[in-house]
Amino acid sequence: MASYQSIVPTILSLLCLVSTAFSHSLIQLVSSNRKIRVDDDLYCDSWRLSVETNNAGYWSTVPSRCESFVKDYLTGERYLSDSEVVAEDTLAFAKTVIIAKDGRDGWVFDIDETLLSNLPFYKLQSFGTKTYNETSWDDWVKLGEAPALPASLKLYKEIVQLGFKTFLITGRDEHQRNVTEKNLLSAGYTNWERLILRGPSDQGTTAVAYKSVKRAELEYQGYRIQGSSGDQWSDLLGFAVAKRSFKLPNPMYYIA
Repeated sequence: MASYQSIVPTILSLLCLVSTAFSHSLIQLVSSNRKIRVDDDLYCDSWRLSVETNNAGYWSTVPSRCESFVKDYLTGERYLSDSEVVAEDTLAFAKTVIIAKDGRDGWVFDIDETLLSNLPFYKLQSFGTKTYNETSWDDWVKLGEAPALPASLKLYKEIVQLGFKTFLITGRDEHQRNVTEKNLLSAGYTNWERLILRGPSDQGTTAVAYKSVKRAELEYQGYRIQGSSGDQWSDLLGFAVAKRSFKLPNPMYYIA
């Protein structure tokens, strides 16, 4: 009978073989030059949390390993559900605001990925894994076919009904005003107080600086910015900020 001491090394060797085989089973061959782990979804879910909370800071593209994750998120039920929860939280706050009779209580909305969805465009851009192409983006905007985000459209109408003046501050350029107005109307948005786009003097400024200045101008004109909704932190941060700001989900791109 083999001794205990002679069996132990054999057992350890077998355990090492099993461990090695198990670790290799966690790897899938995707192409001849790239491998990913089957736990990519776990990593990408954590990555999404990091970018949504702004812990990641500046980032240029979605990691290639997360393309499928971002696609599944945006085209599945989670994105719609997350947007609905944000809308519910937003409306709950809006209902606590005592609207004055002077018509000066305002709510600021971003447009892209806040009121309108550009998902049809980003499907062609591999859901943010490709580097941003301004020409392709301009061509998409010219079509004026961006659909409304369902939860945002419902929220917008409720905000207007409550008596807020709505201001749409977008990073789109002034020459895109007509197509943007038509797109908003066709998507169901009406009765905004003002649509503010980047003019010649706004070129070259960051989104934070540009949107802060536009909010400050509204405050100088006597408006009280009670709430603000946007998909980018640059929509919400800076100065002349709203009393409450609400961040919508967007793991496709980052604008400083």
